[in-house]
Amino acid sequence: MKLAGLIIVMICGGLLLTATQDFPAWGDPSSPASTHLSPHFITEALHETGAPNLVTAVLADYRGYDTMFETVVVFGAGLACILLLRTYTQRTRGREYRHIPTGIVIHIQDPNKAPKGQREFQLIDNMWVPHDLIIKTVCRILIPFIQIFGLYVVCHGDFSPGGGFQGGVIFGASLILLALSFDLRTFLEQMSEKALGLLCALGVVIYSGIGCMCILLGGNFLDYSQLAAVLPVDPGHVRALGMLGVEIGVGFSVMSVMAILYVNIASAGRHNQGL
Repeated sequence: MKLAGLIIVMICGGLLLTATQDFPAWGDPSSPASTHLSPHFITEALHETGAPNLVTAVLADYRGYDTMFETVVVFGAGLACILLLRTYTQRTRGREYRHIPTGIVIHIQDPNKAPKGQREFQLIDNMWVPHDLIIKTVCRILIPFIQIFGLYVVCHGDFSPGGGFQGGVIFGASLILLALSFDLRTFLEQMSEKALGLLCALGVVIYSGIGCMCILLGGNFLDYSQLAAVLPVDPGHVRALGMLGVEIGVGFSVMSVMAILYVNIASAGRHNQGL
């Protein structure tokens, strides 16, 4: 099976490398992208899309199909990670509890039992590393600001550098920071596995849903100008709002997949403990 996979990868890689021979030279000023596409995007993007940020205009409007399928690929990566790594078989090595007032760690062999006076005990990982109070406190203060900045990057993607990919990464990093500074269980209490999966799929649904809505309103797929029929705003901003919607969808998928990758890799797919 591994040999078959290796052969398939080598064949696909060879085909892709062969195709690159037809590409124009790197930085060629006479290539079609330099003589036709780039000048058009630079001079007409604001007028045609209404987005001041040229990068967002290209990603979410001119090549909206490409970005949508990139989001699908991100969703597929998260789904593949779950299918390959997630396991519901739990090890029976017992559990460790830390007595909070004294710091004494006890081991209980039966994982279904808990010590008496459970409020005074904290469930810890088998490979427990004492959490630093300073790190936990600083992270508790920083994480909300990181998440607000992530939302800002997503929402201002059409006006300034940013967008769904960048904002999703920032928001996902804040969730991973929560797991690192506290533990994996605290993270999963705030964002369950089911919620991560739903948000991941929701991102693709939002993106494709906006495109389909444009069709239902009489336009082409991702023709944001058709949204003027349902959005009570200045027609000049309709396309920018449509792009904001797809950026939010991208942000959901990227954030969720980052968290899914971390949770499954850190816990070897068991979701019970990890870094």
